[in-house]
Amino acid sequence: MSDSEASDPLEVEKPQTAGIPLLGSEDWWAIWIGGALLGLCLLAVVLAGVSADGSRSNPLKPWLTKPGSWSSNPLDSLFVEGKPNAIPGLFGVLVVSTVAFGIGAVAMGKKFTSFAVGFCFVFLLAVLAYILAGQNVIKSYNLEYAMWALAMGLLVSNTIGTPDWVKPAARTEFFIKTGLVLLGAEVLFNRLLTLGVPGIFVAWVVTPIVLVTTFWFGQKILRIDSPSLNMVISADMSVCGVSAAIATAAACKAKKEELSLAIGMSLSFTVVMMVLMPVAIKAMGISQVLGGAWMGGTIDATGAVAAAGSMLGEEALQVAATVKMIQNILIGVVAFFVAVFWVVYIEREKDGPKPKVSEIWKRFPKFILGFIVASILFSWLYGAVEGGPALVDAVIDGSTKTLRGWFFCLAFVSIGLETNFKELAKYFKGGKPLILYVVGQSFNLCLTLFMAWLMFEKVFPQAAATLGK
Repeated sequence: MSDSEASDPLEVEKPQTAGIPLLGSEDWWAIWIGGALLGLCLLAVVLAGVSADGSRSNPLKPWLTKPGSWSSNPLDSLFVEGKPNAIPGLFGVLVVSTVAFGIGAVAMGKKFTSFAVGFCFVFLLAVLAYILAGQNVIKSYNLEYAMWALAMGLLVSNTIGTPDWVKPAARTEFFIKTGLVLLGAEVLFNRLLTLGVPGIFVAWVVTPIVLVTTFWFGQKILRIDSPSLNMVISADMSVCGVSAAIATAAACKAKKEELSLAIGMSLSFTVVMMVLMPVAIKAMGISQVLGGAWMGGTIDATGAVAAAGSMLGEEALQVAATVKMIQNILIGVVAFFVAVFWVVYIEREKDGPKPKVSEIWKRFPKFILGFIVASILFSWLYGAVEGGPALVDAVIDGSTKTLRGWFFCLAFVSIGLETNFKELAKYFKGGKPLILYVVGQSFNLCLTLFMAWLMFEKVFPQAAATLGK
């Protein structure tokens, strides 16, 4: 439990479930909630049946939505032709989220009413973030909801301060861990294999090299005081942004301020790279396949990768999104090895006893297991079950992808609500974190471009041709 949670005036005596690892842990509750939502959405699609043309519909889709686009009137994002098209869907997301996370909060020692009241405020900020991101001019610049959600939270925390009654609901890690379990259902091995060996080389060879090199640079050259801050920034920048930062922070027990700093820098650079990389790729005359692989391996957020890829073309979009999905698989692998490294080398006393395997398991972020199981299950449904592609697409596109986006949005709002610029100032001393990120990302850009060029244009020039078939 963090210091902020320990001093929470609304904290109550922990229930008996707190002593049961599978019921009292945030990681496990992320798995239970994510798994339950995936199961319910899958059941709804199955019960809806198959249409005459073999397609499937998701009856939950109208009840799980987000605000739409608008030009001059923000209410247009909720009403279309005078009808409250988005309002039932927003209410559905609010009810589902409040009940699901409220049950988990109660199991971990919170009062349901206290959580629910604060959650409504957090959800309202998330709605406003989505509305801002839906404005047509803003959309044209690909300034996504994540940036606006973070800005909303920061505005509150650094002006009036986050109210005490909101704090029990600002559960950054709980929201994003659950979202990552849902993301597992979108990481389908069948689709990842379309890029085969070259995609794996770009995502799985470059990423660990950049991670290790950047961490070494921070420790040996910059001499950053906090190894955990160094690791979270290195993982955030080299793997896949916020998701990797959350998993790595749990593995190395990073402070909340360190996590907030890493995520803040990541979002800032993601916006810049998302806009500038497509322009640079066009100016350099790089092909869509090579450009897509380059962006997929370097731009942190999956949504930003898709947005940047679409600026180049459909082929670039498919390559970029596929490479990023291959890279997302490394979230669990990186978290595991960081946990091992921290227990065996960073925290072990020189003459102390040899750490036990149980300590590594204790440190390992358990929610990663939910991500892996969801990926395996939905990959099996997609490839081994008759009509599997239509079934999986209906579940993901009709409901779970929307919920995952909401959970991430809630997490970004919570990050802002928990972040105070005065507290972050000490971590920027000497500008070392910024230097670390810039140097690491520069190395990442160069090495990824080289590997993508080598794999896609020299060794396997025919690999990306299968994407369009």
